[in-house]
Amino acid sequence: MQVKPILNEGLKRSFTVVVPAADLQGRCEARLAEVSRDVKLPGFRPGKVPASVVKQRFGESVQAEVAEKLVQESVRKLLEDEAIRPAMQPQVDVVSTGTDGKDLEFKIEMEVLPEITIPDVSGTKLTRYSAKVADEVVEKALREVAQRNRTFEVIEESRPAVKGDVLNVNFVGKKDGTPFEGGTADDVNVEIGGEGFIPGFADQMEGMKPGDERVITVTFPENYQAADLAGKEVTFDIKANALKKPVDPTIDDEFAKGLGLESVEQMRKLITEQAEGEYKQLSRMRIKRELLDALAEKTNFDAPESMVDAEFAQIWSRIEEERKNGTLDEQDAAKDEDTLRADYRKIAERRVKLGLLLAEIGRKQEIQVSQEELLSALQQEARRYPGQEQMVFEFFTKNPQAIESLRGPILENKVVDYLIELADVTDKEVTAEELADMPDAE
Repeated sequence: MQVKPILNEGLKRSFTVVVPAADLQGRCEARLAEVSRDVKLPGFRPGKVPASVVKQRFGESVQAEVAEKLVQESVRKLLEDEAIRPAMQPQVDVVSTGTDGKDLEFKIEMEVLPEITIPDVSGTKLTRYSAKVADEVVEKALREVAQRNRTFEVIEESRPAVKGDVLNVNFVGKKDGTPFEGGTADDVNVEIGGEGFIPGFADQMEGMKPGDERVITVTFPENYQAADLAGKEVTFDIKANALKKPVDPTIDDEFAKGLGLESVEQMRKLITEQAEGEYKQLSRMRIKRELLDALAEKTNFDAPESMVDAEFAQIWSRIEEERKNGTLDEQDAAKDEDTLRADYRKIAERRVKLGLLLAEIGRKQEIQVSQEELLSALQQEARRYPGQEQMVFEFFTKNPQAIESLRGPILENKVVDYLIELADVTDKEVTAEELADMPDAE
C-alpha cells in the first residue's frame, strides 16, 4: 500500500492510497480458490469446478468484494499508522477499481479531532440550587388528583347549561358537509367553558338543554395532528343528552384506597417524593448549565466543520418542524432566516466543542461506562414503548451506533459529576419558582 498525503490544512486531511495490482490480483486468486472449494455448479462435482469456470462466473463479484475489503483495511491501517483520530467517518472516493490489471487507487478525505488542552476547572465557582416542597404544592396536587377522579351527577332541573356544568352529548363532525374520520362520538361529557379538544367547541354548547340540537362551527388549530384537518373550518352536529354537575371526591383514606394506596398520608408522601425528584433534576440542570457555560469560556480549539454541520442539521430540522407546527419560539419567529441560521450555527458549534472537551476529559481521566449502566439506560428506553420492549432490546443489540447513543449521555454526566467535584460549589436554597427559572445559556 502506497500512501501520499495531498492535504494538511487546519483539521482537514486528504490522502491518495494505491494498492498495487499484484497485491489485488493475489487476493482475488486466493478468494477464488476459496469459492471453488464450496461452489456447486451443474455438471461438476463439489470442489472440482475448473478455475477458469469459477473465474468466469464469479470473477467480477470476487474482485469487487476483495477491493472493498482492501479499501476498508487500508483506511484502518492508515489511521493507525498516522495516529489519526477522525472527527467523522472518512470519505472514500475510488479513482481506479483495479480492473484490467490496474492498481487499486482511491482518495481518503476527513477531518481530524483537534488537539484539546483541558482547562483547569478546580475552584470554578458554581451554585447548587435547591428547594423544599411546600405544603401548598402537595395540597394543590391532591386537589388535582381528586379533580381527575371526579364523578358527575345528573341535574334533574330543566335549564340551560351554564359555565361549569357538564353536558353529555352526541356529536358528528363534518368537513364540507361530509363526516370526517374520528369526528363522531356518543355519550361524551363536555365541560361548558372548559378547554374542549378544539378551541370554541365547548363554549358554543352553553345554553343548550337536554334534547336540544345545535350545529356549531369551529376551526382546527394550524398545528393539529391530523394534517387534513389542521387549520380547517368544520361543523359539528350536537345533540344534548343530559345535564350534569361535576362532584369532586372527598380527599380521605377511602379515596386513597380507591386509587390502590393505604391512606391520604401515603398519597402526600408519594406526591412529595415525586416533587423532590423533579426539584433535584432542576437543580442538576442548573449546576450543569453553569459548569458548561464556564467551560465554554475556556475552550480555545476549532470545532471540526463536519461535526458542526451534522449538529446544525439536527437542530435545524427541529426548527423547521416547530415552524410547521406553529410552535416556534416568538423571539426566533421574529428573526430573519440568515440571523436565525447564524444563531443556531453558534449553538451547534458550542455543543460540538463542549462535547469534544467532555469526551477528552473522560478519556484522559479513564472514566468508563459500565455494562450495568448501559443496561439500565436500555431498560429505561424500552419502558418508553410499552408492549414493544423486546423489539427495542433487539434493535439496540443489533445496532452498535444505537448503543453509542445511550453511552454518550451517560459518559457526559459522569464527566460532569467529576468536574463538579473539582469546583467550588455553594449551596443555595430558593423557592420552587426560582429553581425552575432556568437562565439562557451564555
